[in-house]
Formats: sequence, structure tokens, C-alpha cells
Amino acid sequence: MSTPAAQHVSGRTPDGGIAARARGLTKAYGSGETAVLALDAVDVDIARGRFTAVMGPSGSGKSTLMHCLAGLDTVSAGQVWLGETEITGLRERELTRLRRDRIGFMFQSFNLIPTLTAAENITLPMDIAGRRPDPRWLDRVVDALGLRDRLGHRPAQLSGGQQQRVACARALASRPELIFADEPTGNLDSRAGLEVLGFLREAVDDLGQSVVMVTHDPGAAAHSDLVLFLADGRIEDELPGPTAEAVLERMKRFEVVRRPSGDGLGGQEG
Repeated sequence: MSTPAAQHVSGRTPDGGIAARARGLTKAYGSGETAVLALDAVDVDIARGRFTAVMGPSGSGKSTLMHCLAGLDTVSAGQVWLGETEITGLRERELTRLRRDRIGFMFQSFNLIPTLTAAENITLPMDIAGRRPDPRWLDRVVDALGLRDRLGHRPAQLSGGQQQRVACARALASRPELIFADEPTGNLDSRAGLEVLGFLREAVDDLGQSVVMVTHDPGAAAHSDLVLFLADGRIEDELPGPTAEAVLERMKRFEVVRRPSGDGLGGQEG
């Protein structure tokens, strides 16, 4: 369902533009009476150069929304664009190239190669693609994330927070149009989590990046410019300029509409 909030979710400014958008985005798992409707005709704009957080009760569709916007999952109906490129209907090879060249990813698990140094992990996706990183941009990212003296270390020699910083640098290395972060602080202690959130904030404010973060943590969401709230596969509300207290209060409204089953993502709830 398209709601007034869904029509205004981007927090768009006249000069900012849209990093990604969806119209009528629907995702169902299964068929017939056992079908689970994870996303229900969602209309959403993701603003360029802004930090957008996505929240909702377990099973509300937030991870599914991210996966569909990033081209990691197919849609049942509707359309999705990255910038001006419609990605619904692209062949898998074209989607792979688009994700590699135009999107950065951060996940709860760091997904670092243990035998490679931090520097090698950061540039690995570009190395696989046969692309050379822009050295000036890479230096800027490394310095912004405080990794200059850790580039020769392997993951086992780094703390959890440092490993997630390497993962953040890897997501930023190709200067993507959009970064998707799925619970990026989920495996970190509070101090390391705050560091990573601060770096994502800096990536937007100082490096001009666009970030979409799925989170269950009101404190993490408070680092964003805009929070989108999902319930039963629909965007039901939004909160610009969030604080942790305001996010927590808003989330209380949606606990009563918690979906009894998950999103259908291999047992992971979104």
C-alpha cells in the first residue's frame, strides 16, 4: 500500500536527487494459502547524499526491502531503480556487474579473507573486477577510517571494531553510488559500534556517500537523517532528524503489528 509517508520517505532536497527508488514493490514467498507477503506494494525514495535507516518489528520486511533495492533478491511485482537504471528485469550477469560497480555492502559478519591483509581485503572486490582503485580516494577513505597503521595487518590481528572498519573501507573503496549496511554493529560491543556508526555518518557528511542501514537499535538509527518504519511489509511512518528516544517511542506503536512469521530469508527475520 502506498501511504503518505511512503511518498515522502526520501527526505529529498532540491539539489540532492534520488539514489534509489521503488514503486509498487511487492515480494511474496511461497504461493497459495501458505504464501508470505514480505513487501506489500511499497513506494519509497532513497535520497542521495543522505543516511537512511530502516526499522521495524521482526518479520516486518526491512531486510527484504534492502535486498530488493540492492538487486540481491528478485521482486514479485513493481519496479526498482538505482539512480536512473531500472534493475527489475536485468539478467543476473548485469545485476552482478551493477552490484560490483555501483553498490557497496556492509553486513553483520565482516566477511574478511583471513589470509589477506587489511589493504588486500579493502581492494579485493576491485581486484576481482580488474579495476584499479583511485589512489587519492582510497587514501581519503583509509585516513577517514583511521586504518593507516593497520593496512598490513591480517583480520586475526585486528579487533572486531577494526575489522568492521576494514569492511566499511571495502564498501567505500569503489566510491559506490549507494551503500547498504545490514545490522553493521550487530557483532560489535557498544564502543566499537559507535565508532562504525560515526564512520558511516562521516562517509555521508564528508565523503558525500549515500547510506541505507537496516537496524533494530534506536541508538544506531539516531545517527541517520531519516528513519523509515516498516510493519507488515509496508512503510507506515518516517522520522526525520531522529533521536534514540524518539525512535524508541515510535517503535512502540508497531509492536502490536508484529508478523508471526519471518521474511522467508532462510529463517532470518527482517
